[in-house]
Amino acid sequence: MIRLIALRELRSLFAMPSTWFVLAALQFIFAWFFLARLDAFLEVQPQLAKIANPPGVTNMVAAPMFNTVALLLMMLVPLFTMRLIAEERRNQTLALLLSSPLSGLHIVLGKFLGLLVFLAVLIAAVPLMLYTLSFGTSLDNGLLLSNILGLFLLTAGYVALGLYISALTAQPVIAAIGTFALLFGLWLADISAVAGDSPWHAISPLHHFLNFNDGLLDSSDAAYFVLFTAVFLLLAIRRLHNNRRYG
Repeated sequence: MIRLIALRELRSLFAMPSTWFVLAALQFIFAWFFLARLDAFLEVQPQLAKIANPPGVTNMVAAPMFNTVALLLMMLVPLFTMRLIAEERRNQTLALLLSSPLSGLHIVLGKFLGLLVFLAVLIAAVPLMLYTLSFGTSLDNGLLLSNILGLFLLTAGYVALGLYISALTAQPVIAAIGTFALLFGLWLADISAVAGDSPWHAISPLHHFLNFNDGLLDSSDAAYFVLFTAVFLLLAIRRLHNNRRYG
């Protein structure tokens, strides 16, 4: 059942013309930033050659690119999650789903996995683009894999949060604004916090992604993303359960 709902979400996403426009626009942005970072690296390479143990192309091109993609996802994900349940409620098709044998768990996980797979395909262009550099130089595979894992976990957390906000309203636009406001607020509080032990650092998804961005695999960061994702998925399931129970 979960697989069928996920496939339904994927088909609906690729059937929308706006999806292809977003895909084209993002690939252009990714390519532009990649070439800009590569050009900047080539310009400073003569100076780097004079330094002992200089940073390589992975540190100066790949890591900043992944960091930029993480910021872009904060703005992009709400545009996709806003319709997951809010649109079903607005079109009055949510009642049909809830009256079917499908449980809230099936609906939430199906929609979550469908969008997560779509976004994973969308951002797969980033590592593929970066691995083209291996034809001319050596890459730090550990740093690249750390960033890929961190970006995937970050995306999963964003999708779970957006899915829950979408379950709270019948207006997709309100869901998008609410999700973006929460994500932007967490990021703003994180970068504004001066103290190193500020609780805002502990609850900010982008702060935990920074360790992956630096190539540091910390189990606490991975656990944070798993818990962050699980909490909002459970809240979304609970919301649908209440809808089914009270109408």
